[in-house]
Amino acid sequence: MRIAVAYDCLFPFTTGGGERQYRQFAESMAAAGHEVDYLTTRQWEGDAPSAPFTVVAITPALSLYDDAGVRRPAVAAQFAAALGTYLARHRRSYDAVLVSALPVLNVFATRAALAGTRVVQVFDYLEVWPREQWIAYSGRAVGLVAWALQRGAVALTPTATCHSELSARRLRAEGLRRPPLVSPGLISGRDRVDVVPEAATPPYLVYVGRHIQDKRVDTLPAALAWARRELPGLRAVILGEGPERAAVEAAVEAAGVADAVDLPGFVSEEALRDAIGGAAVLVNPSRREGYGLVVVEAAAFGTPVVLADDPGNASVELVTEDVNGFVAPSTDPAELGAAILRAVRGGPALRARTRAWYDDALVSRSIERTAATILAHIQDAVDSQRQR
Repeated sequence: MRIAVAYDCLFPFTTGGGERQYRQFAESMAAAGHEVDYLTTRQWEGDAPSAPFTVVAITPALSLYDDAGVRRPAVAAQFAAALGTYLARHRRSYDAVLVSALPVLNVFATRAALAGTRVVQVFDYLEVWPREQWIAYSGRAVGLVAWALQRGAVALTPTATCHSELSARRLRAEGLRRPPLVSPGLISGRDRVDVVPEAATPPYLVYVGRHIQDKRVDTLPAALAWARRELPGLRAVILGEGPERAAVEAAVEAAGVADAVDLPGFVSEEALRDAIGGAAVLVNPSRREGYGLVVVEAAAFGTPVVLADDPGNASVELVTEDVNGFVAPSTDPAELGAAILRAVRGGPALRARTRAWYDDALVSRSIERTAATILAHIQDAVDSQRQR
């Protein structure tokens, strides 16, 4: 088959979970013997990068996020328009397309471009937001429009894939007509590393990610201060950057832990691995996660996690209490701090259980299994179309 995978970013030129996911989908499909085009924005100089699939830049470089870390609606529309134009020009070139439904304008563009064709269309939903979340993210006027567009896109989706039960429930609530394909997981064997049986001394917690409001990074210093009342040597390494960086620095000062917190910003891949592997616990207080790849990346080293429970946080589905980490009821300093203490005190035994969870997940929750499941659906649908 000839298949197009469409997403506006490409790993490693941008390095989020979605970028890794769609690249590995494309690689898995190509490895299965199919001809795969990856439709994206230009993020490189010169010729298209070498890959097991064909990289097709359908737009020039785009600035996807504003200074507050919010996706720019105009840029989302620009990519969707380019995607629709490209697919309309090549409407009989593909047997199937796998398109990211983030942003949802991609769904409208694809459906319009391929109307009247037999091209199998699968839309992958990294996240699905209720109305209130759209309003909180984009403001009332823009948020209501975005939510209405999401409902329209869901209604137009012939086949939806998602990667958490949270997203599956929300798709059904937003009007999806057919049951979604819920993936077994997005864990890659490429993430496999040597387990680190003991955390570094003195112990430290690590945070990895952007500093934006939804990640609630500024709640970490107070939780650290609470935990240090019982473990005075506990430190924190807060990696990443973002528009909330100043708020994080202010929270560090307010909590009185400036001498116990490192804020190195973004670091090299090697330094990142060292930071995660040596940490006693990885803490992610985010209120919003569509999957939670950082849970998996930490578990590869044997590093347990602490998450904060929230209705929009699908990553809690990946945590088995006292096996690979803990879920705090909230970001209240006492509740988050207590969960951090439990993880640190779990020591080598908890790290061994965390790595065992990861080894099992490599088999039962792999991204390769997910890609194979999607590919099998596409193959069945294409075969059905050809028989008509």
